[in-house]
Amino acid sequence: MREIRASPAHQTAKFLFSVLMLVWFGAGLVAAMQRDYFTNTPANCGDLGTIGLTVLAGPLNYLGLNPKVSECQLPEPSR
Repeated sequence: MREIRASPAHQTAKFLFSVLMLVWFGAGLVAAMQRDYFTNTPANCGDLGTIGLTVLAGPLNYLGLNPKVSECQLPEPSR
């Protein structure tokens, strides 16, 4: 006979959290694709920031959130 063991609660919580994060970021990627952010190569770091914020916002994009990064300055390397 096969023994059936229940997984500990922390393993179940980790699994559910992982699935939730995949769905969250998946919704953000879909929103970025619907806004055509991936059709052209990002021209500056503001465009990359907008894409990143859109993905991080996830399903909040569908509740009216439209994050934009207008401009940003990357730090210069020290000499």
